[in-house]
Amino acid sequence: MHQEFLMGNEAIAMGAIAAGVNLVAGYPGTPSTEVLETVAKHRPQDTYVEWSINEKTAMEVGAGAAYTGARVMVTMKQVGLNVATDPLMSLEYIGVKGGMVVLVADDPGPISSQTEQDTRHFSRFSKLPCFDPSTVQEAYEMVQDAFEYSEKYRTPVFLRSTTRVSHGYASINVKDEGEYKHNKPEGFIKDTKRWVIFPKLSYQSHINIEARNVELSKDFSSYPKNLLLNVEGSAFPKKGIATGGFNYTYVSEALKSVGDVRLLKVSTPHPFPEELAVRFLTGLDEVVCIEELDPVIERELIYIAGKYQLPVKVYGKLTLDVKNSGENTLDSVMGNLTKFLGVKPPENAALTEADMAEMPELPVRPPVLCAGCPHRASFYAVKQAMKGKKTLFAGDIGCYTMGNAMPLDMVDTCLCMGAGLGIAQGVDHIEPDTSCFAFVGDSTFFAAAIPGVINAVYNQADMTLIVLDNSTTAMTGHQPHPGTGQTMMGDVVNKVSIEKILKGIGLEFVETVNPLDYKKSVETVKAAAALPGVKAIIFKSPCIAIVKSDKCLSVDHEKCINCRKCIREIGCPALIIRDDKVVIDDSLCTGCGLCSQICPTGAIGGDCHE
Repeated sequence: MHQEFLMGNEAIAMGAIAAGVNLVAGYPGTPSTEVLETVAKHRPQDTYVEWSINEKTAMEVGAGAAYTGARVMVTMKQVGLNVATDPLMSLEYIGVKGGMVVLVADDPGPISSQTEQDTRHFSRFSKLPCFDPSTVQEAYEMVQDAFEYSEKYRTPVFLRSTTRVSHGYASINVKDEGEYKHNKPEGFIKDTKRWVIFPKLSYQSHINIEARNVELSKDFSSYPKNLLLNVEGSAFPKKGIATGGFNYTYVSEALKSVGDVRLLKVSTPHPFPEELAVRFLTGLDEVVCIEELDPVIERELIYIAGKYQLPVKVYGKLTLDVKNSGENTLDSVMGNLTKFLGVKPPENAALTEADMAEMPELPVRPPVLCAGCPHRASFYAVKQAMKGKKTLFAGDIGCYTMGNAMPLDMVDTCLCMGAGLGIAQGVDHIEPDTSCFAFVGDSTFFAAAIPGVINAVYNQADMTLIVLDNSTTAMTGHQPHPGTGQTMMGDVVNKVSIEKILKGIGLEFVETVNPLDYKKSVETVKAAAALPGVKAIIFKSPCIAIVKSDKCLSVDHEKCINCRKCIREIGCPALIIRDDKVVIDDSLCTGCGLCSQICPTGAIGGDCHE
């Protein structure tokens, strides 16, 4: 063993490597992305890694590998689990031969997601075991435990992380390479009674799953990372605290100031460690549950208290004693515990809610497209081409969601990956006088948009698809995708052509344009919008974060009439007001030239370095 300073996601990845993982597949999504990237960086020669085109495909690739006896990890964020649901819900009945860990990173807040989904619910819904680490060290150890339980019970298991575990750092104890497990898959053995799902097989599997989960509940009651801490001589002998995940660290820290209390730490929220919970509840009058995001532990304890007729009152999110949305913090947990225990916060304790209410608000810094982002030029061209016309601009998930910010204001809807295409079609069928546009990025096109395009062609929709191709998966950290010509294994492969796919589907109008050519972009949008049926424009220009430019423009103040059209209409962060004049911030400008093309007096140009 030795010590390393690791991010939580890195720890999970290194734990999987130490467990002998043979295959890792996933789709990038904050806060999960670094897990697969770390495996790719440190993988042994016999470990295969891929960014799949979406989470459903990743789950199916993982299932195939697990059928052979390989140890497999599939990675995603909480909304990605929705995409993977179809194969996963059947896989729970089929089961696996090799260990299979489904790493899902939840996003309380949410910080970078559409939802605050709680994967612990999904665990119960799918009847699959769930591990919920509270620290970076536990994340490293628990992924190894998860593989062992998966193989023992022949089932996929969840490892549910949250942002503060995934993106937290700590010095932890990790195994030396000589201590790694090496898993050699047996290979796929044909057995249609096991691997081909039929109603009769599912019926019997359901019976087995229910029996297995009863056994797992007992097993988890003795799992070392589920803790029951009884305190002798506590000032609060009739009170208890139940917690789990990262919130255990908040509770532990708060208890240093307010005193010891009987404590239940739940590291396996499903199947719930019922026997351990009964021992915790026995003899208590009141319990408060501190958890994120939903009252999972709280509901389980209420059920167990009723089942065993234990006269204990359970407080938490359901009783509104703990906030029921957003992240908990040390401050909020301190407030919850001091109120529950009836004590005053120590003078050196974290801030109370009353203290926080009196503090001035932090300045608002809304997310915006980067200076020089080609998506800004694409949105602006469409906006100008359709000026004065009744239009719908259906957006999607990615950097380009920030096209909703003023002054562009070019995202009327955003639901989930690939949904913009369906929404545009739905509006078109009801309001045929509306010109409907659907925007989608290049990575999202491969992940979720292709079925929507086929549906539009088949059902004769009238809409324009705008593919914003910046040659990367930008928002999650510039991962490769089928259009980049490179895999996560480092192989150079043929690029999958978006244009050829669209033409193969049956689109007759497919034009590729550089969005930084403003005049041509506007002309192309007008031509597409005038045609009936499904049309597509691919605005192709690389992300400025991967193609750096040291060029920047400048403003000729002799020509500038201070109309501020450049600021009012495109909202580039590099365009600022200084001494009541428009100037260009040379630390931000990339020289994209969009502002120079819309300036009515030609005052923008040159190079600020000259």
